[in-house]
Amino acid sequence: MGGAATVASLPHRSRVRHPGVVRDLDAAERAAAAFMRSLGVLPDDPDRPDLALTPRRLAEAYAELLSPPEFDFTTFANVERYDELVLVRDIPIASVCEHHLLPFIGRAHVGYLPGQRIVGLSKLARLVELHARGAQVQERLTKQIAEWLDEHLHPRGVGVVLEAEHLCMTLRGVQAAGTRTVTSTLLGTLRTDARSRAEFLTLVR
Repeated sequence: MGGAATVASLPHRSRVRHPGVVRDLDAAERAAAAFMRSLGVLPDDPDRPDLALTPRRLAEAYAELLSPPEFDFTTFANVERYDELVLVRDIPIASVCEHHLLPFIGRAHVGYLPGQRIVGLSKLARLVELHARGAQVQERLTKQIAEWLDEHLHPRGVGVVLEAEHLCMTLRGVQAAGTRTVTSTLLGTLRTDARSRAEFLTLVR
């Protein structure tokens, strides 16, 4: 009995890997050069050596934006039986809109009501990064973060709010500079209990 309690009190780490594809940077570089030439951005001009490395840089930049890093999701026994809201605000988001492959950037606010275990706070930022790195839409990203945390931590409730500026909307098309899109997903007690929901949304604001 004591042994089981001791094991349960130990930190638990699980390696998190995002299912992805093998990146071919050489092929991406060739495609980037062809793309730039087709738009007249990369002329065959020996007097413009400053653009010579741009296709490679472009390929590497998108590989970074589309490749989530691995991390250890570390949880701890809730020995203090803490039952109030845990909230990490203003986690930076950098993702890529799947409709135009232009970035959207902003902040995530992630909270949960602990159950038997709590999570290392930095892991909430890692979790946001895990799902943000890729071709995304904000609505799906918000839901993925909340559902992943709910499935792997088993808290009593989860709340995720994302605020982001989409460059596909502010730099092109309507060019509505300064606009921000806000999405939210609430699960468990943070969805069903009005008091808990109001507390979470108030702290986020």
